[in-house]
Amino acid sequence: MTNDTGAGPVITADGEATTAPAVAPKKRARGIPFRFLIPAVIALDILAVVVVPPFPKGGQTGQACDFPSCFVQSAIELPPPEVVFDFSPATAPTPLPMIYFHPSISSTIFTMWIVMALILLLGIVATRAMKIAPRRLQNIVEWAYEFGRDFAVGMGGEGARRYYPIFAAFFVLILFSNWSGLVPPIGKVPQLRAPTSDVNITIGLALTSFVLFEGEGFRRLGVRGYLSKFFPLGEFRHGIGAGLLAMYVGIIELFLEFVKPVTLAMRLFGNIYGGEVALAVISALTLAVLPVALYGLEALLNVIQALIFSVLTLMFILIAIEGHGSEEHQPATADDNAGVHKAPSGADQSQPVAA
Repeated sequence: MTNDTGAGPVITADGEATTAPAVAPKKRARGIPFRFLIPAVIALDILAVVVVPPFPKGGQTGQACDFPSCFVQSAIELPPPEVVFDFSPATAPTPLPMIYFHPSISSTIFTMWIVMALILLLGIVATRAMKIAPRRLQNIVEWAYEFGRDFAVGMGGEGARRYYPIFAAFFVLILFSNWSGLVPPIGKVPQLRAPTSDVNITIGLALTSFVLFEGEGFRRLGVRGYLSKFFPLGEFRHGIGAGLLAMYVGIIELFLEFVKPVTLAMRLFGNIYGGEVALAVISALTLAVLPVALYGLEALLNVIQALIFSVLTLMFILIAIEGHGSEEHQPATADDNAGVHKAPSGADQSQPVAA
């Protein structure tokens, strides 16, 4: 019998009483209390407004800025991204049209490269020298991977297991791209901007997703099998009306395939850019108090948007590899191949039933 409370008599197995040495209680590591962080952030924001007040867009630091219109306009970033490096400045369109092509590296592409480099660096550090007894970082990464895999399999079935790396890659890239807009230098420096707040980036992600699930559908079902989902010519065997109805539904599904990347791109862009505008307006009007709470809400919404994009991509892949009318092609049984069916219970077993 032992004494866990510290110094005092301890009865051993021989019945003798001994005195156990006192065990010093473990000291807890002291950190900054959470209740002091929010007032510190508010004080820092107010100090920043006083020391470096807002100034009109295109103006100079210290130039007079009227409240609230100038405060709001100076905080909002327009949808077209800044050009970090222009490969052909002589041919740059002026003024910028709504849709144009010009060889250049925008601030959103440059920021996305930085985000991708950080993700790769984190992956290398987390998986370097992996051990059976994992370290804390390796343990966290393995738990996150297994949790996401179980989530994907529970939502899409066992067929989703092989496509989980695609799901995880989209989720991690979009999540860190969304969160990058909440880091103070990004969005304040012209050369840095959240990638997913640019419609060009979200369209690129959506087209990548589109190529993935369409290509996987053709690969798994073949060209004829995949196109039969949209042009079910075999339904004409059941009559002209059934064939025309199946073709009508198939053509609608074909149009919906091209709507999928549009909804993926616009949903992600609209939510992320709208969140940045909301934060900018509230920050300009209230200076510091409400933006602290909105940052937490925006971080949560960024997680949800990354999850929606990756989940829809996974579901679109599973839908694409699902055959059309698979219930009509059941494997033949031994009785079917023999041309004889079993008689129902209660019937005369001596007489076979012809097929």
